[in-house]
Amino acid sequence: MTTSTAGTGSTPRIALVTGSSSGIGLAVARSMSREGAQVVLTARSRDRLAAAAAGLPGTSSVLPADVSEPGAGKRLVDATLAEHGRLDVLVANAGIYLQGNVWENDLKQITQLIGTNVTGVLSVVHAALPVMIAQGGGDIVVMSSVSGHQAIPWEPVYSASKHALQSFVHGVRQQLIGTGVRIMSVAPGVVLNDLWAVTDEDHVAAGVAAGTGMRSEDVADAVSFMLSRPRHVTVRDLVLLPTNQQI
Repeated sequence: MTTSTAGTGSTPRIALVTGSSSGIGLAVARSMSREGAQVVLTARSRDRLAAAAAGLPGTSSVLPADVSEPGAGKRLVDATLAEHGRLDVLVANAGIYLQGNVWENDLKQITQLIGTNVTGVLSVVHAALPVMIAQGGGDIVVMSSVSGHQAIPWEPVYSASKHALQSFVHGVRQQLIGTGVRIMSVAPGVVLNDLWAVTDEDHVAAGVAAGTGMRSEDVADAVSFMLSRPRHVTVRDLVLLPTNQQI
């Protein structure tokens, strides 16, 4: 899959990827770096970010941050601008997971999830949009979930957070008409990575072979496809499922 990474002329695109120290975010960062983008990685752990950046084939930098903290989105965008002078792609991927009966969930965990999955995404998008609009273009990809397209009973809080993102993307897309800025949502099903506490490669390979799970790289390929569409095309929603996932 080849993704256009040109910013202006032959200038590499500048991409900010949140939650990029592992899982889908890291796979997206690797994919974009491989295609020539200059990637800014951000997540909470400086050490994990440094290790992730060291494994990228191209130029990258790291910005440790917790997107759920007030003002984090603006700080990330401002730091990216200070280093690179522009922002061409934002992949709002940072998120956490919570399952179980809602009355048995700890309220602190619920608040943390909403702060990361919803407020954290909105804050970084809010900061990026004026920059991209002033540039006359840019791309935002929001990491949703199949759980945002239907209510899933074993993860109602997580599902609610992803439904919120779906509504946000659909409304903002219409507001951006005529600006040259695209906002899109990719909604994976089961991805066998650390979000699901899957770290053993044999487990991942077995799930992929059975068609019951995907790799983070499968989602990165989908993001690459979305970003590679010509400017007159927006992939508003892309739902990506393992072939044998029942939901």
